[in-house]
Amino acid sequence: MSEERQGGRVSLLRAGSEAQAEVSRSVRQKRTNASIFIPHLGCPHECSFCNKAAITQKENSVTRASVREILDRHVDTLRRKSMTAQIAFFGGTFTALDWDYREELLATANEYLREYPDLFIGIRCSTRPDYINEAVLTQLKRGNVTSVELGAQSMDDDVLRANNRGHDSAAVRTAAALIREQGFELGLQMMTGLYGDTPDKSLYTCDEIIKCAPATVRIYPTVVFRGTRLGELGHETFTLEQTVSLGAQIYGRFTEAGIRVIRIGLNPPPERFNPDDIIGSYSPIVGDLIMSRYFFERMAAFMQDSGAKRFQVCTDRVFMSKISGHKGENRTKLEQLGFTYKIKEKAGVELEIYAV
Repeated sequence: MSEERQGGRVSLLRAGSEAQAEVSRSVRQKRTNASIFIPHLGCPHECSFCNKAAITQKENSVTRASVREILDRHVDTLRRKSMTAQIAFFGGTFTALDWDYREELLATANEYLREYPDLFIGIRCSTRPDYINEAVLTQLKRGNVTSVELGAQSMDDDVLRANNRGHDSAAVRTAAALIREQGFELGLQMMTGLYGDTPDKSLYTCDEIIKCAPATVRIYPTVVFRGTRLGELGHETFTLEQTVSLGAQIYGRFTEAGIRVIRIGLNPPPERFNPDDIIGSYSPIVGDLIMSRYFFERMAAFMQDSGAKRFQVCTDRVFMSKISGHKGENRTKLEQLGFTYKIKEKAGVELEIYAV
């Protein structure tokens, strides 16, 4: 705990990271993704959690014309909202697509980078770790891709095998190192609650991902869909309480390591998602619940150690609702512990607390 005098107040906690400050700056600068979904295309496996019909509702072939149509819509939106975006190829295994087809998609995206440099600021893609090699990365670099995300999902080899991932953890480490060596921004994605997973194995995955030194991560609690292998097995993923508690720990570890968490939880748009296909535990606000728990645990720990009862909490506006908690539950729980606080906006700060 740090402690320093500022205008007669004692700073009991000055917590945060450059990574989270960058998240808040990005939100204030209104950056987003212009997402182009290529559902299931290129993917050679049917993982235990995957059911393309449940996720996408229908097969759509992504063509140069459809990419232009999507990006044309984003041009109007970005201008109206004064935003910028990365052109993002998500949903399939981008580096497993046919080479010429991938070249066409990149060429179309580059038309918009050239025509609208004030709106589109780069290209990112998601893929599998076992479909990364130097030749593919050379093509991506030539196509002005700047960020590559890998679906690691787990770093426990038993969990990977049990969920039919088709690769091991060594493939993740090798691909991650190659992506970073070639100068791309590296993103990694992990899942909690897969078949055979445990909280300890998820925490191990988190720690192993940190060792890969990604710039960004996504945390996806497993959602069990009808028509998937998990659904057929009757797999019961972690309860919501287990997911929230574990997610708060994982978020904290990534934050302390200076890694930006850019997504928590599966929450695709309604046109690609049918909630009736879900079996078992799922919450569309799981990301907010995890963030709220993370802040509650940090605030409660420092307040209990402080000896004080009233506090001033400073934070960037993007974190304010998470600090209050879902439906104000953090404030309520802290009041039950005998603590009260006021929130003040402070740009670029994740969390500061002062006794008052």
